[in-house]
Amino acid sequence: MTGTTDLQAETTAPALTGERADLLEQLGKSRFFLRFTANELTDGQAGHRSTVSGLTVGGLIKHVASVEKVWVDFILGGPSAMPDFSAMTEEDFAARENEFRLLEDETLEGVLAAYAEVAARTDALVATVDLDAAHPLPKAPWFDQDAKWSARRVFLHVIAETSQHAGHADIVREAIDGAKSMG
Repeated sequence: MTGTTDLQAETTAPALTGERADLLEQLGKSRFFLRFTANELTDGQAGHRSTVSGLTVGGLIKHVASVEKVWVDFILGGPSAMPDFSAMTEEDFAARENEFRLLEDETLEGVLAAYAEVAARTDALVATVDLDAAHPLPKAPWFDQDAKWSARRVFLHVIAETSQHAGHADIVREAIDGAKSMG
């Protein structure tokens, strides 16, 4: 008869090491700081513009989740998973602004739950994808023409984006109630 510990050993995946572990650790730290800025906020506070920018804590979390999801879609499906940014209209860009704010039907709890789902999907991909697999970038004025990014490069970009927006969220949060998450 198989004991409980033997069964657990058979079904537990080995711990990641090396580059994959490093990517997951840094992404986890960046996500922690972003989520921590929302600690104990109400929905109203999470949706409050506390600086001259249009950024809110809840909106930043929502935006980072959206960006991370799109980049994972890119890793899995190539440039067709992303819009042709060079063809976007002013209306398209205005609609994207809703990524940076909590809308009336959204809650901080819902945004955090959606982010957790996106994060779990990304983490599973970091553990399994060929990090050297690359796709050409979609058309956009901010990308070099004919550039290709590997899965590794995309994960590094997601880490940088998450870290940058965690800093933004920290400033927004401090202006709400003086709380600081990173200092």
